Amino acid sequence: MSGIAEVLADSGIDIRALTIADTTDFGILRLIVKDAEKAKKVLQSSGYVVSINQVIGIEVQDIVGGLAKVLRILDDAQVNIEYMYDFLAIKEDKAYIIIRVENNVKTTEILTHNGIRCISNDDIVF
Repeated sequence: MSGIAEVLADSGIDIRALTIADTTDFGILRLIVKDAEKAKKVLQSSGYVVSINQVIGIEVQDIVGGLAKVLRILDDAQVNIEYMYDFLAIKEDKAYIIIRVENNVKTTEILTHNGIRCISNDDIVF
């Protein structure tokens, strides 16, 4: 992890969110950065295996039940979440959730229709 952080720092790439999962054979590091293509290029040139996945960012009220509301909407619409993680929002009383789903367009429409704000990279990276 320190090697990845150093490569990104040396290239001026700020990490805004991350999550790590491991298995017995390897680990998976998921990052939210401002310039994903640049991050991919510098990490690959340093010998790391990298892929870019499209995810959805969601702004959730940072209150008891805020996440439950979003998950109920997705469950009712039969949207399967492959993975998710959260991180601190820049805005007070908000939480940001990152989700990976099979169909980003359909899921974004469902969320927006139900009053859930989907965020862009500009909301979390400055």
